[in-house]
Amino acid sequence: MVGASKGGLPMVGLLGVPVLALAISPVQAAGLLLPIYVVSDIFGLYVYRRHFDRRNLAILVPSAILGIMIGWATASFVTDKAVTLMVGLIGLAFCLDRWFRPAAQEKKPADVPRGVFWGALTGFTSFVSHAGAPPYQWYVLPQRLDKLVYAGTSTIAFAVINAVKLIPYWALGQLNPDNLATSVTLFPVAIAATFVGARLVRMIPEGPFYRLIEIGLLLVSLKLLWDGLK
Repeated sequence: MVGASKGGLPMVGLLGVPVLALAISPVQAAGLLLPIYVVSDIFGLYVYRRHFDRRNLAILVPSAILGIMIGWATASFVTDKAVTLMVGLIGLAFCLDRWFRPAAQEKKPADVPRGVFWGALTGFTSFVSHAGAPPYQWYVLPQRLDKLVYAGTSTIAFAVINAVKLIPYWALGQLNPDNLATSVTLFPVAIAATFVGARLVRMIPEGPFYRLIEIGLLLVSLKLLWDGLK
């Protein structure tokens, strides 16, 4: 799932922590997956090295780093359940907004005020549970970028975010030897899935590509809402 998300199918990666949490604690799951994200990012960067939007990256990356710092500073008193509920609500609200808003208002250019807000929220939610995709997509999807540019911009942005997260995760003890040993055994699967995901992005037409992302976002958001409320 993580590898496919780095290949350009970002919604699939959101399922990683919830699926692992069926067997281990969510905190342990997040720590185990982070090295896999980072290694998969290397191959994702290679695949999309020529496809990205510079303006979006210039706005989103510094904002996301700020969000990570806020997540680190508040890690001792912000609960996983609260963030899970927040991310689920954001994703659900985005889908309802996309599907019921008049078509004339659909496309929005990249702008600094919204980018800083959604970028910081992306970094914060990504730090807590690798769930940065819903706020990220609220900002980027309305721009209707070319699908390869969208996939590349997402891959590069989250590659930087995940690399920065290594520092606070290590400081908080989430990158322990047991987690790292398990992560290493999963690297080959994630790497192979990265190239499979990139192949699927090129095969799917642009209209269905965005619709699949939106449907995936809805399903994941409902799952996160359920986890946050129960």
